[in-house]
This record gives sequence, structure tokens and C-alpha cells, in this order.
Amino acid sequence: MAKNNAQRQAAYRARHLKDLDGQGERLNLVIDLHAKRAIERLAVCYGVTPKDIIERLVLGAQRVTLDRAATLPKGADDYYDGRLRFGYDDVTQ
Repeated sequence: MAKNNAQRQAAYRARHLKDLDGQGERLNLVIDLHAKRAIERLAVCYGVTPKDIIERLVLGAQRVTLDRAATLPKGADDYYDGRLRFGYDDVTQ
């Protein structure tokens, strides 16, 4: 029996996650057009995929945050437990 579109998509997603040794998770979101184009340009510039750009940016931001958290008592613990709060304007600094 032929699969319907939803079944084909579900199978594709399941196969795709297996390709990542079970470590992958889907992230579905809508972002600003300018941000999307910037991701695409960065990916081309560095010869990597948009996924690589996003992962590197997020992990880099986490490194910066953890470095900053290290200056606070229990900063890293608070970060990992979701209790650490910095201002939104601090994201890019």
C-alpha cells in the first residue's frame, strides 16, 4: 500500500535523525528573513551548512555565557538549572 505524504515525511525524519547517531533533534521555527539570509551567506562564506552555522553560533554563545557565569557564585549550576538570567541586550556582547 502506498504511503501518504505525512507517512513519507515521518519516515524521512526518522531516517534523518538516525544518521546523527540518535543525537539529533528537530527544531522547527520561523525566523526573520534578514537573519535567514545572513545564515545562508555565512554558510557559503565558510563552506559549511546552515545547520553548522547555527550550531556553532549557539555553542559559541553558550561558551561566552558560561565564562560570564563562572564569575558568579554557582553561576554554571544556575545556568544549567535554568535559573541564571542575563538581560536580552547582553546576548551579543
